[in-house]
This record gives sequence, C-alpha cells and structure tokens, in this order.
Amino acid sequence: MTETTTFIDLSDPDAFVEAVPHAAFAQLRAEDPVHWNPEPDGPGFWAVTRYEDIRHVHRDVETYSSEIGGTSLEDLDPEQVEARKSMIDMDPPRHDELRGLIARRFTPRAVGVWEDQVRTVTREVLDAALSDPTRPFDFVREISSEIPMQVFAEILGIPHEERRVIIEIGDRLLGNQDPEYRSNSDDSAHRNLPFSSPAALEMFEFGRRLAAERRKHPRDDIITQLAFEPLTQREFDVYFVLLATAGNETTRHTITHGLLALLEHPDEMEKLRDAGDDLALRKSAAEEMLRWATPVHHFRRTAARDAELGGKHIRAGDKVTTWFVSGNRDETVFENPDVFDIARNPNRHMAFGPGGIHHCMGAHLARMEVRIAFEELLPRVASIELAGPPERLRSNFFNGIKRLPVKVTLP
Repeated sequence: MTETTTFIDLSDPDAFVEAVPHAAFAQLRAEDPVHWNPEPDGPGFWAVTRYEDIRHVHRDVETYSSEIGGTSLEDLDPEQVEARKSMIDMDPPRHDELRGLIARRFTPRAVGVWEDQVRTVTREVLDAALSDPTRPFDFVREISSEIPMQVFAEILGIPHEERRVIIEIGDRLLGNQDPEYRSNSDDSAHRNLPFSSPAALEMFEFGRRLAAERRKHPRDDIITQLAFEPLTQREFDVYFVLLATAGNETTRHTITHGLLALLEHPDEMEKLRDAGDDLALRKSAAEEMLRWATPVHHFRRTAARDAELGGKHIRAGDKVTTWFVSGNRDETVFENPDVFDIARNPNRHMAFGPGGIHHCMGAHLARMEVRIAFEELLPRVASIELAGPPERLRSNFFNGIKRLPVKVTLP
C-alpha cells in the first residue's frame, strides 16, 4: 500500500481545506476500497469509497443502521443520539412516517409548479447582485446562497426579511469545524444538540416562534403543516433544523462549485452559453455540477450485525462511512471521472445519495434551482472572472465554499 493511503486521515478536516483529496480517494478505491481509518480520539471507522459498495451500504438498512449511532462521525451515547435524532438519523418505521409528512411537496409534479417562482426569484437576485457591474462581489453571499434560501423560505414559511438569519445560524451550526464559525463555548455542554453546536438552540427558538405564529394564523407552508402534526417538541425542533439547513446549504455549494468549474473550464462555459433551447444540455450541465461538487462528502452508518464488505469483516457496532465524493469519481462507473463534462451521459451520480430510503427529498427542487441559476446568469454577463481566491470551508462533511469573489462585465 502506498504512503498516501496509509497516512491520509479522513477524520481530519484539515485534509479537505485546500481541496478535496481526490488522488487519495482514487488510491483507496484501487488499493483499499473498504479502508480502516483510525481516529486520534475515537475507535476508528470503515471508509467505503467505491460506488457499488456505497450503494450496497445505503440499501441494506437492516445491516447498516442510521439510528444506532447517528449519521455523523461523532461518538455519542444513546441519550445523545436520541436527543439529536432527526429523520436522517432514523431507521424504519419512524423514518418513513416522518418523511411521509411532507414528501408529497417534493415530488417532480409538485416541484414543477415552482419553476416560474424559482425563475422570478433568480432574476430578482441577479438584478440586485449585478446592479453595479464595476464592483467585485461575493458570489456566495449575493447569489448562490440567496437563490435557494429565498425559494425555500417561501416553501417552508420563513419570512423573506428573516432569510439571512437562517443562513447565518446555519453557517455556524453546520460549519462548526471551521474556526470562523466554531463556538468558543465548551462543546461538552452542547453534546445533546445537533452538531454539538449552541447555534442549534437559536434555530430551535426560531422554528418554535414560527410554529406559534402559524397555529394562530395558518398558511399553506411546511411550518403550518408541522405545527399541527402530532410531533414531540424535540421531533419538531430537529425537523425544522434539518429542513432549514438542507434546503439551502447543499444547493448553495453546488451553484458555487458549478460556477468555479465553469471558470476553470472555459470551453464548457462556452458550450453552456451556446446551449440556447437545448434543454437536455442545460439539464445535463446541472447534473455534472452536482457530481463535480458533491456538496456532502460522506454519511455514517453503524453496523447492526457482523457483515462482509469488500473482503473486510465488519463487526457489529463498527462505524461505516460512505464517501459520496469518492463514489462520484469511481472510474468503473464514470468515464474520465476527473473531467468536467457538461454533456456527460449517463451520469448516475450520488450527490443526493445512492438511492435507498434516505435519498434526498429535495433533489428535484435542487436540480431545478441549479439549472435555472445558470440559465439566467450566463446570458446577463459578457464575462465573469475571479476577483480573488475561493475560501473553502474547513470540513470533512460539507464540500463548502464560504466566499467566491468575482467581477463581471455586462454585454
């Protein structure tokens, strides 16, 4: 085994700060696809890096549980697991019951109704961001975070004027491995909170306030629906956290990485500019951005029983992590996987998960938002270029870009 695969520590967020370590993942796929990764302060975990093995883990929910230990790398006792348990940290039947509460709102037909609204929001966001083309601006703050958050705020029921409050709390909650967002308080005091972050308390309070308002003044939004469901307070709190963050973070990072990929591959930028009425190419471009970005690096499962995977013996209780970011570059599935190709077809990426019961419920909405963002952006600008280096999020969970300074010239 090479030195790279021997010594790369996937539990270390610093390994992902400069860039995703794609070369190391390629070596793991080739030499040790079910790799035992020791942890400095933990028991270690299995890192599953091949596409088909990842699919197997996610589809065998009886062997690989989301509920026993949660879906993050943290080692939690049963009380902590229970306190932090959201829908993604559950096995059937309760997972299916909670997912079923709002699943109808995210079917292709239901999402299709939102296309005109998504396009309107996108145009308004671009109007504001591009109002003064002489100034450099942060693409993340002014465009890629605004589009999904404004859309999802409407679906969820968050007042438009408070959308950035949710973004700011979400950054501190989900970016807690990054020094910029890390709380200075003692993490042990917040071990029962999502991501061990005190920002979760702020998100809980925000959701509870909205639910109280909707009980008095119902609307046709998700908050109203959940406010009248027979959920415990804990179930409502973590449900709200999941929706408020997942509805923004992953799409934001995909749009950001999508623009960066186009800037780094100008031939693909021109192909997309010239797509015109070619809806198939515009859709395939969005899919390639999702594969290229893979906004969530991995999820964790816990073995409920002994199993064999990739020639390795998995013991009951072992942590098993599935690395989507590696699966999306698997050479046995994707031709020239390290090439950004907006016409890639087929493109069976796992940016939304590899199927199974935890496949991302918002996938159809995210696809639409990514596609429309570039359908509306590219015709408006004669050129767009970096005005400074991207600032990456320090995280081995999210493939995030905190800031992407750009400058544009208009036609």
